[in-house]
Amino acid sequence: MLRGRAHRKPLPPLTDSQRALAVQLERDVRVLCERGTRNVWAADAMQAAARHIESSLAAAGYKVERQKFESGQNLIAEVRGGARANEIVVIGAHYDSVDGSPGADDNASGVAGTLALARRFANARPARTLRFVLFANEEPPHFQTAQMGSWQYAKRCRERNEKIVAMLSLEMLGYYNDARGSQQYPPAVAALFPDTGDFIGFAGNLASHALIRRCASSFRRHSRFPAESAALPELIPQIGWSDQWAFWHFGWPALMVTDTALFRNPNYHMPGDTPETLDYQSFARVVDGLAGVVGDSVLPA
Repeated sequence: MLRGRAHRKPLPPLTDSQRALAVQLERDVRVLCERGTRNVWAADAMQAAARHIESSLAAAGYKVERQKFESGQNLIAEVRGGARANEIVVIGAHYDSVDGSPGADDNASGVAGTLALARRFANARPARTLRFVLFANEEPPHFQTAQMGSWQYAKRCRERNEKIVAMLSLEMLGYYNDARGSQQYPPAVAALFPDTGDFIGFAGNLASHALIRRCASSFRRHSRFPAESAALPELIPQIGWSDQWAFWHFGWPALMVTDTALFRNPNYHMPGDTPETLDYQSFARVVDGLAGVVGDSVLPA
């Protein structure tokens, strides 16, 4: 097991840009949640979410590709790389929610974070190619099946012989709690991590340990926000509970950036997972730090 340590120091005040980012993140979360559940049983809400994603990316200057498959569609925006354009870094999040939940944290927060990063890098000139992908169908009934949007996308990348050098799955970024005892874990690792839910996590399988180390170290260079990291065996099922799972099956390094879902957030997969429950200031600090991670990953030309 690989495990990294978080900063545990007082945070500086938000910058003006971070305050503006917090406002934008909340706006996107609220738009995505305004029709409630988004999934195969709520097609109108899924279409509305897709339209918001597409229009947001288009407004940032992207030409958005729609990858359609039997049960859904993914939305893709690309910043073409320069000297190392054949090496691709994927930043992704699923835009559906579990049945019966508006899914503010799970996973409107991940989508809002992906959109914010896409806006930040729209005019970048990276060495590596950067792709922002919003996936359908992460939640049941398609969870960990070939009908997940991430599986369909990873499969297409493999069929095209593309070279994915890193995949970051943004999976729940908005819920934080600084009370002692607010954080839980799977029993196998409970003794190794802090009991306060005030951090962001970088987690993945053992095969992705080098990527996890690089990304967590990069985040800590760019942000004072607490970050924990761990590479764990896939025998711990929770380590594969998002879209990084599909990329592992096609042989690529991938990790999950997460507030740890049900191990912290009592609203997980519940009707109470609403925009009002999220901490947008902490959320903004995390996304701002992730911008540094992405910048390091694509190696500015």
